[in-house]
Amino acid sequence: MDSRVMKAVSYTFLVLFSLFSMAHGVHSPRFALFRNCKFDKIFQFGDSLSDTGNLVRERPFDMSGRLPYGQSYFNRPTGRYSNGLIMIDYIASAARLPLLNPYEQIGANFRHGINFAVAGSTALPVKTLAWKNIHGAPTNSCLDAQLRRMSDYLSSYCKTETDCRDKLKNSLFMMGEVGGNDYNYALFGGKTIQEVKNLVPEVVQSIMDATRQIIKLGARKIVIPGNLPIGCVPSYLTTFQAYDTFDQNHCLKDYNQFSMYHNRQLRKAIEILKKENPGVTIVYGNLYNALQWLFSRAKYLGFDPNSLQKACCGSGGEYNFSFTKICGLPGTAVCSNPNQRISWDGVHLTQQANKYMAAWLISNMSRMLQCPAS
Repeated sequence: MDSRVMKAVSYTFLVLFSLFSMAHGVHSPRFALFRNCKFDKIFQFGDSLSDTGNLVRERPFDMSGRLPYGQSYFNRPTGRYSNGLIMIDYIASAARLPLLNPYEQIGANFRHGINFAVAGSTALPVKTLAWKNIHGAPTNSCLDAQLRRMSDYLSSYCKTETDCRDKLKNSLFMMGEVGGNDYNYALFGGKTIQEVKNLVPEVVQSIMDATRQIIKLGARKIVIPGNLPIGCVPSYLTTFQAYDTFDQNHCLKDYNQFSMYHNRQLRKAIEILKKENPGVTIVYGNLYNALQWLFSRAKYLGFDPNSLQKACCGSGGEYNFSFTKICGLPGTAVCSNPNQRISWDGVHLTQQANKYMAAWLISNMSRMLQCPAS
């Protein structure tokens, strides 16, 4: 582990312990419990919330491959959709593991896990979405494709199924967040919320099918994150504010209710899956509540209360976001202090927001992962 990662680990634990144990009523033993899981590998599936460099290797001219992406931690772009670290980086650090290398990185060390997530990817195959007149995915690396890559890797990593189960018994599998893009492409493509609701059962089923596959491969501890409150995202606020009303956090009510609808269906499906697999620990990752918590305490966490829905990197307007001039294009500017913003580019989170989101998620899921107390 290089010195930069070691510093990230130390800084992360300082934040986790001091912030949660003293200021916000979430006790530090939760983080000790997470470390007690003794994960030796993490396998990440998903989209741009988790991608650490796969899409930029598929598409070298992707925005995540140019500054200002990556500027605050790496001093260079890495393919992460943020100004620095993202949630999975903090989760890996909390588990005392190195940052996950992307699957597409040639010659990468996968000893401690692999990141299969690809920005822009969907839960459903792109062809399935196209049949429904839903377009926009920049990649064919949907959830099925990511699972095939996992299987390909295991075919050379394991000698037998028993060997695989033994090698994966101390691994953490992060199944998402995934599915959000299926809805994004539909909603921004002109579908109504009611029309997109009809897509939810298929998206949830795809996530469940994928989870069943990794269980067959040997997964024993799995986290399945839900959808974020999309009504709080600058791209949604910019596009749909004229058609909706706001909640107490100045988020779009109807779009947040849609996110909650997806999350309810996902949680119901997870409960069924848990009954089918009593020997497997399956945990719902509540990203919705994590971001709402962040908004409710933003002022006390050092975020600018007057810019909670404004993108740090953008091109003006009420939310500093425009689809015609996105972060990374000429003419866009970066805010003076990204640590005071929640949104990085109008779609994704800043490093600072990712840090607090990861801390909340770790605290919330540690007990449910059923790791030994000591």
